[in-house]
Amino acid sequence: MALVLMRKSSSSVMNFGCGLLFMLLMLLQSANRVSSASGFVQTRGSQFVLNGSKFLFNGFNSYWMMHVAVEPADRHKISNVFRETSAAGLTVCRTWAFSDGGDRALQISPGVYDERVFQALDFVVSEAKRHGVRLILTLSNNYKDFGGRTQYVNWARNAGVHVNNDDDFYTNNVIKGYYKNHVKRVLSRINTITGVAYKDDPTIMGWELMNEPRCQVDYSGKTLTAWVREMAPYVKSIDRRHLLAVGMEGFYGDSLPNRKQYNPGYQVGTDFITNNLVKEIDFSTIHVYPDIWLSGQNDGAQIAFMRRWLISHLTDSKNILKKPLIFSEFGKSSKDAGYNINARDTYMNAVYRNIYSLARGGGIGGGLVWQILGEGMESFNDGYEIVLSQEASTSRIITQQSQQMTSLERIMNNRQSINN
Repeated sequence: MALVLMRKSSSSVMNFGCGLLFMLLMLLQSANRVSSASGFVQTRGSQFVLNGSKFLFNGFNSYWMMHVAVEPADRHKISNVFRETSAAGLTVCRTWAFSDGGDRALQISPGVYDERVFQALDFVVSEAKRHGVRLILTLSNNYKDFGGRTQYVNWARNAGVHVNNDDDFYTNNVIKGYYKNHVKRVLSRINTITGVAYKDDPTIMGWELMNEPRCQVDYSGKTLTAWVREMAPYVKSIDRRHLLAVGMEGFYGDSLPNRKQYNPGYQVGTDFITNNLVKEIDFSTIHVYPDIWLSGQNDGAQIAFMRRWLISHLTDSKNILKKPLIFSEFGKSSKDAGYNINARDTYMNAVYRNIYSLARGGGIGGGLVWQILGEGMESFNDGYEIVLSQEASTSRIITQQSQQMTSLERIMNNRQSINN
């Protein structure tokens, strides 16, 4: 946007000067963000903290970054998105640190990695650092996209291991060994651009064990809890400096039957309480897609569900888990019947108002909208895509939330300084 402003104002020396000043201010703002990226984000009770101060944020999902960065000619797309999101005040990005089998695979087969793809992830991490954006890196997928559980199970089956279904991912020792190997390879990776091991890089805010884990053979959540109890300590045995989350949507299981009333009428094999009570898990996450989960209900009902979902999980995260919460996926799909940009902006405003309001009471760090794309990336459209440079009204809403969360962080830290 700043470059466009400069081009448009070149006909006037005065306007050019204003444009140049704007650019300098943006560069200074970016430099401040980069300098503040030193230090690891940590937790203190149900708060995120950075260098001893409370840490609040507004952020986004761009799962595709490593995949796109494999081709050097496409790396400008990653740089452009980081530049635009940084200008909008977005300071945390969630993206994939896995790609199992298939096109541009990071892990070609168990324990066999494509160095070219690893260097693409190196680029993503280095660009995030350059723009003052912290990363939440997800280590596997519940779904078949980019391999996920299905690929791990197929690898075991092809090796002669007896497996029944994809849920053996959580219980089969061979498959669990494949997963642990991937964890070790990623966390121990030394970035070829920065020279810093991932496990030592404060650009990375934290890890997620898996994107949206589910288990069809055990809806109670107990199978997944056993898996988390094994994998979370393993991650921490390699990397104790970074935060760790499960990567959950937030569905309740059998441990607290009264909480099931907040589910959208079904369970998915997770238990928000017991899965996140594992001591090595540092923060909880929720996703919400009422346009899918409550398909057919009107916008008002979907917004009401979103608010109940957020409040119930924040309450439990603060009072039972005693860990901070991230609202790590939300959006509204353009593929829904009757969709229009005003409906999406209304929903986004509602999500952001609730995050901001509840953040004043502590316990929630921020939200990560799904998903930000750059120009010329239509092949990644999923209905939820937002291109900041092309969607002015939504971009304003996102930028305003960033400003409000930054202001709230400042107020809370000033209050803390006075009280101390």
